[in-house]
Amino acid sequence: MPFSSPAAALDVELRPDSPALLHVDPLDDALSWAAEYREALRAQVTEHGAVVVRGLGLRDADQVAAVYARLSGGLMTEREAFAPRQAHLPGVYASTTWPANQPMCMHHELSYLLDVPGLMLFACLTAPPQGGATAVADAEEVLRALPTRLTERFEREGWILTRTYNDEIGASLTESFGTADRAEIEGYCRAHAIEATWQPDGTLRTEQRRSAVVRHPHTGRRCWFNQIAFLNEWTLAPEVREYLLDVYGEDGLPFNTRYGDGTPIGEDVVQLINSTYEAHTRREPWQAGDLLLVDNIRTAHSREAFTGERQVLVGMAEPVRPAEHTSNPEASER
Repeated sequence: MPFSSPAAALDVELRPDSPALLHVDPLDDALSWAAEYREALRAQVTEHGAVVVRGLGLRDADQVAAVYARLSGGLMTEREAFAPRQAHLPGVYASTTWPANQPMCMHHELSYLLDVPGLMLFACLTAPPQGGATAVADAEEVLRALPTRLTERFEREGWILTRTYNDEIGASLTESFGTADRAEIEGYCRAHAIEATWQPDGTLRTEQRRSAVVRHPHTGRRCWFNQIAFLNEWTLAPEVREYLLDVYGEDGLPFNTRYGDGTPIGEDVVQLINSTYEAHTRREPWQAGDLLLVDNIRTAHSREAFTGERQVLVGMAEPVRPAEHTSNPEASER
């Protein structure tokens, strides 16, 4: 079918409370559209940080995978997942398993890896009747809004993620590393600047130090880029946190974050980060068939609580290693 001109098709709607929204005429051939307008669409993502495309009429995992392939440089296999998720096709995943009545706060996907996804792709097959938006927040704006004293400390020290794989809470070893073989896991950790320690009961505890502020690989602008609040114990619902502390103890939590010097991050700091994100949040309710592209360095994303059925497929693409995003040797010397 004939398409409208690139200029008309990519005339995005900009609103202060929503990500950039691109309306296209209802299509029978989303794949051809994605191939034809890939560069123009990606330019919009670079400019705005995130773009919702409405009108593609995405219907199933096969179609979504094909559209993702045309819009990206190839999909990534997820590693170091913090929670299990179903793989529909290679590189195409269901949303992370997370209770529908609990929101997932703002974060940058897999920001604790050395090579992080540069692009996130989301496709909505079933929109919930209420809630469930994949909201976004500009990482440059968040960095400017946070107290300078706090961001300078994190920029100087980085942040530490600790994990304990207990096969009961969160992703299992196989789900995170693609294998349960100790030697392979140890090799992966060495190659990715992760300190790994096997506990007497056979569980694995890891620690990795990453940068909290990075420069965007294309624009050079400084971005608040991490999962400091998202993976911190104080973001958990109080009853969940109390249960995990009671069962596993402070050093055995499935995941937690600390300052780069190893000291705990207080509840007040986590609340400040999350409230700053909320003040800069933009949201657009999902409609079935929608596509959302997110610059993972420039833009954080969240998942809001919802009711009813929600089916959103996720892809991660174009791995990049920010220049600052390396482990400080001091982190592995403690």
